[in-house]
Amino acid sequence: MAYERLLSPMTVGAVELPNRVFMAPLTRARCPDQVPGEMQQTYYAQRAGAGMIISEATNISESARGYVYTPGIFTDAQEAGWKDVLGAVHGAGGRMCCQLWHVGRVGHEMVHPDGRKPVAPSALKAEGAQSYVEFEDGSSGLHDTATPRALETKEIPGVIDEYRQAAIRAKRAGFDMVEVHAANAYLLQQFQATGSNQRTDAYGGNLENRARLTLEVVDAVIEVMGADRVGIRLSPFIEIFGLSDDEPKTMAFYMAEQLNERGLAYVHVAEPDWAGGDVSLSADFRAAMRERFTAGALLFNGHYTADKTEALIADGLGDGASFGRPYIANPDLVERFRQNAELNEPDPSTFYGGDEKGYTDYPTLAEQKG
Repeated sequence: MAYERLLSPMTVGAVELPNRVFMAPLTRARCPDQVPGEMQQTYYAQRAGAGMIISEATNISESARGYVYTPGIFTDAQEAGWKDVLGAVHGAGGRMCCQLWHVGRVGHEMVHPDGRKPVAPSALKAEGAQSYVEFEDGSSGLHDTATPRALETKEIPGVIDEYRQAAIRAKRAGFDMVEVHAANAYLLQQFQATGSNQRTDAYGGNLENRARLTLEVVDAVIEVMGADRVGIRLSPFIEIFGLSDDEPKTMAFYMAEQLNERGLAYVHVAEPDWAGGDVSLSADFRAAMRERFTAGALLFNGHYTADKTEALIADGLGDGASFGRPYIANPDLVERFRQNAELNEPDPSTFYGGDEKGYTDYPTLAEQKG
């Protein structure tokens, strides 16, 4: 069999997976009312052959939003919508994880119906970042992000509770796991990074304080799901949306140790090639993360191929990888790997927004063969 390691079963926390091919979280901006619907049921069920589907980033609250047309999991309607998606995915034999999202300063008042400002660790604008907004004429497009307001210390327990409530809804909807989104320069990474966190309270200053919110969120989600059904996404070296950090490696190693103590199901490390610059990880860094995090699976994401992932597993530096753009265009990606078949190329013009075109209409290998 091609890719014997990549396509072999594995256990991630409490969940048995048929292979190590994860579907990466992919924002597709196709929920105009923030509620997943029939298109999402079809889209995710088509990809149920993945070892684990990680949902598109899902807003934990109204104030967590930074982009229109993205789904949430903070209302009854959203929970019901996801329950129907899970019914379709489980009916197709799949497993699915909900990625819990708060954009922090990568937002704008125009995204929030009451015009509230985005929140962040400090009142520092995300330079170069843009939010996807809906304009007064009904059209949509990118708009420079707003200068956020700093969260008051007394507000932080409320943010943690938003994650907790989102996890409760995810569990009720039927998600097999949840992933805490602490990557890609969004709220939790904004607290971790030296360049975006200028606080002087218990959530700023030294490394332990900057990691505090992320770990308190993880602990809250563990209370709901159990550690064996919780993962986290990190992106230690990313520099987007004006994010900068003087201690990315030290923070990554500290997080790995802390998450290991908590017995987390997996750590998902992103090295996105779309972010610009060289964010690829060295073998030494991977080995150091593996040494520090042994409680669960260590996964990687960013410009991965089946060959590269097979080698990663063979070298003992990781347990699997998540695939983003390949999963956009290849709903049957696992089968294509199994047959060593050619992959469909995704159409970037249909990545965000729109309808079924570029979303649920990519052909499977069986359909192409007729």
